[in-house]
This record gives sequence, C-alpha cells and structure tokens, in this order.
Amino acid sequence: MPVDPYILLLLGTVGLAVLVPARGTTADVASGASTAAIAFLFFLYGARLSTREALDGLKHWRLHVTVLACTFVIFPLLGLAARGLVPVFLTDPLYQGLLFLTLVPSTIQSSIAFTSIARGNVPAAICAGSFSSLVGIVITPLLAAALLGSSGGGFSADSLLEIVLQLLVPFLAGQLTRRWIGGFITRHKKVLGLVDRGSILLVVYTAFSEGMVQGIWHQVSPLRLGGLMVVEAVLLALMLALTWYGAKALRFDRGDRIAIQFAGSKKSLASGLPMASVLFGAHASLAVLPLMLFHQMQLMVCAVIAKRRSHDPLAEDAGETGESGEVSAPESAAGSRTAVGTTTRSG
Repeated sequence: MPVDPYILLLLGTVGLAVLVPARGTTADVASGASTAAIAFLFFLYGARLSTREALDGLKHWRLHVTVLACTFVIFPLLGLAARGLVPVFLTDPLYQGLLFLTLVPSTIQSSIAFTSIARGNVPAAICAGSFSSLVGIVITPLLAAALLGSSGGGFSADSLLEIVLQLLVPFLAGQLTRRWIGGFITRHKKVLGLVDRGSILLVVYTAFSEGMVQGIWHQVSPLRLGGLMVVEAVLLALMLALTWYGAKALRFDRGDRIAIQFAGSKKSLASGLPMASVLFGAHASLAVLPLMLFHQMQLMVCAVIAKRRSHDPLAEDAGETGESGEVSAPESAAGSRTAVGTTTRSG
C-alpha cells in the first residue's frame, strides 16, 4: 500500500500554512509568486507534451473516446448525483470540492506505471493520459463554469479569463516553443520536475494560508472529513468497476481494458491544484482537500489492482497482442515517455 512521499510534503505544507499563514505584505508576495508559478507550470506542461505523438494515438480512437467519456462525462455525472449527500455526509463547500474533483483531467505518470505493472496496453495509457491533460486545459474550466457557477467561490467570467491568461496562454506558449526548448527540457527533466513540485507546494501554501485567514477551516469537522472519505471511496469503487466491466461490454481486449481502467478512473493532482487556485481563490483550500485525499486513495487501491492483474493468465489474449502489446509494453513506455512528456509524479 504505497504512500506517495509527495503527499507527505503537501500535508507538511498544509501544516505550515495552518501554523504560520501568510498575512499582509507576505500574503501579497506569496500570491504573486503563486500566480507566476502556476503560469510557469503550465508553460512546462505545454513544452513537454508532444502533440504529434498524441495525434498518432488517434488511430486507437475508440479507446481514447472511452477514457475521455469516463473522465469528463461519467465522473461529473456521479459528482452531480453526490449533491444528494448534502448536508448529511458533506457540507456544501466540501461538495463543491468533490464536484471539482470529478471535473479535472486524468493522470499520466501513474496511469502508465500501473498499466505497465498489470501488463496492459502501455502506449494507449500514454496517449490516453496525454489526451486527457490536453483536453482538460479547456474542458475543465468550461465544466466548472457550467456546473459550479457562482457557488465555486466566486467563479465568474473574470475567473474564466484568468484561466485563459494564467493556464491556457502559457500552455500554448509552451507548445509553440517546444521545437526550440524541447531538448533542453528533456535533458533537465529531473531538475524541472523539482520545479514542478516546488511550484505546486507554493500554490498549496498560498491557498491554505488564505483559508486560514478567512477562517473557513472551522467548517470542517473530523466527522465531515470521515464522511468525505467514505464518499470518495464509493466514487473510486464505482469508477473502477465501470471502466473495467464497461470496457469488457464494449469488447476491448485485456490490455486495452487495463489502460481504460487506470486512465479512466483517476484524477490528476498536478493539474487540479493550480486550476483550483485560480477558480476558487480564497476558498481553494477546501476545494483541493477532496482532490488530495482522492489522489492518495487512488494510488493505494490501483497499486493493489495492478499487482493482482500482473498475475492474470494471458492465455485469453492469444492472438490479441497486436493492439495490447503486453510483451513490449515496458519498452514502449520507456521509449514514449520522453516524447509525450509527463506531469509531476503527483499527477
């Protein structure tokens, strides 16, 4: 049962914000630095993502449409259905965070890792995660505008403009400059990975500091937190079952079903945290809490599932390895990660 070390860093950052929140001039400086960090983060995302590799993946369009439908249709529908749990299990702010969680794109790094462990279609997992991240830059803010509205901590047309300027424009700038800086990013990916993580920690510190100053943490009790975890466990279980058995009903082979399950049932912490900071402002701390909890939960559960899938007999796939590529999956993943690019490991 893996515990992501980065989650421990995030929790430590939350603890720091609780004990020593940024106030006054310090808060202004932290907010400005956080804004710049988010823009730089999405610039790097754009520079890393190979659109050519992503477009090549359109050859397996049925799989990618299935993953996108799970990520941006089924997940949000379940999020809307959870509205009935307010106020018995969830407070309204926690529900808004849960609904936002259902709107963010899928992961890349962990989807690839778990699909490889389970001997699934790794190239498909790479492309599916990349598609989801690319589409999510546009779709997540639009869905948030439609489903959260003014209840999303002051979400408005101005917030949508902030999303465009702070996330989409840097992302497109990264895509446009990729041909010149792609090699540099590849050579220094470890250092830039640390920059990624440091940027997200700064975003979390700023968001939770604002939450402390606003006093919104008084709205969360241990009982409500327990209720949130139960709801998220049910949500994850439903998505894992729907992606696995739904893919079987659609007649995908084993390797594709594994890629669909891992890419279609998870949410990206790396993409969601910066978006929440822009969308929710001072209320971002409560908005990202469900996402942080869900991220750790999905890692622990999917690690167990991937390990079990790795022991599955492959006799049923005889003659089907053309698309799934179980034999060469790890090598394909190693060869494709550089080209496609990934988010931080927390993603």
